[in-house]
Amino acid sequence: MAQRHPAEHEDPRPWRGALPPRAWNVDSDSGRMSLNDEWRFRLSPSASVPDDFATTSSYDDSQWDTLPVPSHWVLHGHGAPAYQNIQFPFPVDPPRVPDQNPTGDYRYTFDLSTDWSLGEGKTLLRFDGVDSWCKVWMNQVELGVSTGSRLPVEFDVTKALRSGKNTLAMRVHQWSAASYVEDQDQWWMPGIFRDVTLLHRPPRSVIDFFVHASYDHINGKGTLRVECEPGGEVTIPALGINTQTGVEITVPVQPWSAEIPTLYDGVLKTAGERVPLHIGFRSVKIEDGIITVNGRRVLFKGVNRHEFHPERGRALDRTTMLDDVILMKQHNINAVRCSHYPPHPHFLELCDRYGLWVVDECDNETHGFDLVGWRNNPTDDPAYGAALLNRVQRMLERDKNHPSIVMWSMGNEAGSGRNIGVMADWVRTRDSSRPLLYEHDWSCRYVDVYSRMYADHAEVERIGQRQEEPLADPNLDARRRAMPFIQVEYGHAMGNGPGGLLEYRELYEKYPRCQGGFVWEWIDHGLARKTPDGETYYVYGGDFGEELHDGNFVCDGLLFPNRKASPGLVEYKKINEPVRIQGRVGADVITIRNLQAFADTSSYAFSWRYETSERTVGSGELSVPDIQPGESTSVKLPSRPSAAIDGESWWSIVVGLAKPTSWANAGHEVAWGQVYATTSSKGSQAMAPLYAPVVDKTISMGPALFDRHTGQLLRLGKLEVDGLQLDIWRAMTDNDRLAQSNPDDTSTGASWLPAHLNLMKHRVDGLTVEGDQLVVRTRVAAPVLDRALATTYRWKAHKDDTMSLTVQVQLEGDWTHITFARLGLRVGLPGHLQRVKWFGLGPGEAYPDTRQAARLGLWDLSIDEMQTPYVYPQENGSRADVRWAEISGRSTAGLRVEGDPHFALAARRWTSEQLDAAKHTPDLVPGDKVWLNIDHAINGIGTASCGPGILPQYQLHAASTEFSVRFRALE
Repeated sequence: MAQRHPAEHEDPRPWRGALPPRAWNVDSDSGRMSLNDEWRFRLSPSASVPDDFATTSSYDDSQWDTLPVPSHWVLHGHGAPAYQNIQFPFPVDPPRVPDQNPTGDYRYTFDLSTDWSLGEGKTLLRFDGVDSWCKVWMNQVELGVSTGSRLPVEFDVTKALRSGKNTLAMRVHQWSAASYVEDQDQWWMPGIFRDVTLLHRPPRSVIDFFVHASYDHINGKGTLRVECEPGGEVTIPALGINTQTGVEITVPVQPWSAEIPTLYDGVLKTAGERVPLHIGFRSVKIEDGIITVNGRRVLFKGVNRHEFHPERGRALDRTTMLDDVILMKQHNINAVRCSHYPPHPHFLELCDRYGLWVVDECDNETHGFDLVGWRNNPTDDPAYGAALLNRVQRMLERDKNHPSIVMWSMGNEAGSGRNIGVMADWVRTRDSSRPLLYEHDWSCRYVDVYSRMYADHAEVERIGQRQEEPLADPNLDARRRAMPFIQVEYGHAMGNGPGGLLEYRELYEKYPRCQGGFVWEWIDHGLARKTPDGETYYVYGGDFGEELHDGNFVCDGLLFPNRKASPGLVEYKKINEPVRIQGRVGADVITIRNLQAFADTSSYAFSWRYETSERTVGSGELSVPDIQPGESTSVKLPSRPSAAIDGESWWSIVVGLAKPTSWANAGHEVAWGQVYATTSSKGSQAMAPLYAPVVDKTISMGPALFDRHTGQLLRLGKLEVDGLQLDIWRAMTDNDRLAQSNPDDTSTGASWLPAHLNLMKHRVDGLTVEGDQLVVRTRVAAPVLDRALATTYRWKAHKDDTMSLTVQVQLEGDWTHITFARLGLRVGLPGHLQRVKWFGLGPGEAYPDTRQAARLGLWDLSIDEMQTPYVYPQENGSRADVRWAEISGRSTAGLRVEGDPHFALAARRWTSEQLDAAKHTPDLVPGDKVWLNIDHAINGIGTASCGPGILPQYQLHAASTEFSVRFRALE
């Protein structure tokens, strides 16, 4: 009997038969042939399948399916994707994996032209990404095996290849020994998902090359040395360089930075090949505990980026990569952490060209071992030592010539152990020009940068003060305390949020040691699906029948799956503005600060608008002198327009691109600020005389009609009104819902469900006429418990047809440590209403800790446009600091709501309960009513889905309260 385990794919060694890793070089003048195409494909449920498809020349694959390469087979009807965040979907028994191991067999027949120089040099077969284990044959000749899903592998196929017809065969196992070090937080999606290429390597062509290009910020000169095997010649026309490889040359240059990504085009020439060079001169150092580039402190305003497309998974095309880079630049993002593996190499070329700081991360995560106490963790297992070293070598060798890469990361959430030390030692020997990062090295024994995930604001402040919790080892503690600090993950962007970004930015700017970080993460990993009527929506863990899954935790990005910006990305753009505008109320001078480290403001154009609640009174260009990096200046505003201003007025200053760039058109807005010119002097408005209530079968008060038994408002003018009542609940956000795992966090949903705030019952205790007022006294309380909210509604009807309502809320019982989701009114209006016009913050949603991107103005949107389509439906769409709002239809009665002075407004075609019950966007079916939330106050958002909860200043603690609003029917 044959022994089945360990099988060949359960060998933890990284590969067999592969060539040594080398620098990315597929754009030279040597021959190449893409094998991206439709391949023959067969899926088997286990690994125990004969390999005659690869070893038999006459094998008939005509009955096989076809599959595009690159792709994931699970996205083309062969099996299904599965999502787990941490937990392995199979028993943890390294290096063994289950017998139930989806295995994809591939065959591709292609013709090799007689022009291909088989007799001269070599031909290599290159795979840029295969998940997770593969064996390769060419014309029935076995070439070798490889692991390392997001890493390249090359095989020498010179002897196996022939002119004319050739057959390439591959076997890919989904599970292998390598799966234990590829437990990244993403979908499990096997297959050949990156490019497959034949590369001709002529005699004396470049085997490998290493560009060393440093910059001395003192004398403004760059030093270049290009290592190459074999030797050759380097030419850079713009610098007048024509030198031999291995020779160091120093010349005046313009340095490369993410703000000014200067690249010098050149050529590396050997006797057999010409390789294009794109050289950026820059030096990365740690000086006095600070990361500097070209002598200046860098603040990383970054994101974590998984490779993802809602239809193609990780099989990204170049257009999608470019879309990501342009969106990052347009939203003031200056850095990207390649989480948690090296990206397609073209993405790094784009980062070089467009300007992004990059942390390149090794394809290494063993997070699932945390659930078994880190026993047998590959990070500390000698059997996996060669594989992990191989992974960091392949990353560094492939990517070493990119100036955008300023740090190497040894991986993510793989625990600690000896293999990290081996990897770090090799990296330092091979490339000493970049610092090392690895967050799970908590003692910082092996790294150069102290990093954390999801440290709350208080911890970041302690770290900034170098007062963090000490390590037991005083030497390691002193070493770590002297390091710069970066949050490799923070601001978990799951659903509505993240909240608290402003306060993080303030800490990063206050403490030089704290050099920013990377918001988690760039894009929701929602896979596209269609309803029967063709509506696209997005699915997540559990929607493919997985036995184990982590739900919508895979949808935690600043972009929706269709690459539309979420409110979180719009907020992050505002937080990361390169220019800041500030001024005092009524002042005629503003302060403009250039927050960039390298670029002045000469590329920007400044403009002003003088605005009121009704219109823009004046506008024009604002003359601003060039402001040097890190400097500020005072700028006098124009004379105020002479038009009479009644109420609020303000200056809006906009900073846009003066000229088109590679990533945006001229006029693209990079920053803005608003400064009050005048504030409202009305205070509480004087109201018109009152109508007295008239009690009959109903109660009438001017334009309003009330139910005489319940005190409910039934009609206002011609507008029917339903269910106006106190509301303290919201559809749980991801941050509310997932905070329930932390019962000590009373700022979010952790306290709401135990308090049954979603089940509040309303009882009428009294209905009286007191002079000109209709007074309705109620008790609002949850089942099970004895606490309540004694709520009194005081209505007045004014002879200008305005109804004023004052709501008094008195706590009864013990409300200690309980927050409200919101405090305000809910009311139902007829479903034919279509639009909302309001004066307040907009145009997008804004909550107490996510409101930096909202600007004061007059806005007009349809009710449908006011919804934010989070993949997992939840509370959304509230507009803040609304002075007044009008909800109207085309030719029907509507409603005007006025604050005293402000309120928050949400308008939806479903109730909060229906929103809370929905699991996907098609679950939200418009009803026959429009439901308004008119909120006196709202609880913050926070990031408790993975990280800290809501900061104290944004928590809506239960308290006795009084607030007022006014209503008027629109005819």
